[in-house]
Amino acid sequence: MYGRTYSAKASDIEKKWILIDATGLVVGRLASLIAMRLRGKHKATFTPHMDDGDNVIVINCEKVVFTGRKREDKVYYHYTGFQGGIKERTARFHLDGKFPERIVEKAVERMLPRGPLGRKQLGNLRVYKGPAHPHEAQTPETLDVGAMNRKNVRIA
Repeated sequence: MYGRTYSAKASDIEKKWILIDATGLVVGRLASLIAMRLRGKHKATFTPHMDDGDNVIVINCEKVVFTGRKREDKVYYHYTGFQGGIKERTARFHLDGKFPERIVEKAVERMLPRGPLGRKQLGNLRVYKGPAHPHEAQTPETLDVGAMNRKNVRIA
């Protein structure tokens, strides 16, 4: 196969299940690693137009950390659809609130390409508050993100 570009077919794709414990991990570094895994860029068989990434499970998402003063200063905006209806909430509000998983989901979503393929790849991400998750039957292998680089972990 000299001089040919490999292009994966749907039958060639093997998806693994990966479990990440987000306790003490920096949000941006965690999100970029998850986005890379969801797209499949860590594989030698990466094909840009195919969903050949892995399924990623993130637990303990409420224990992620921000660097600097981002926990208090970082603002998330959303629009209600009404005139003058721009709303803002801080990262602290989300992490201490009812749905802390939205912090990780939004960070990863904004690192994936927009469009049908990006939405499909985002569907392979599952984020849970607390240590329990309903995917034990898939036997996910644990990925120690903190051991990859000392900057990935920060003591809050």
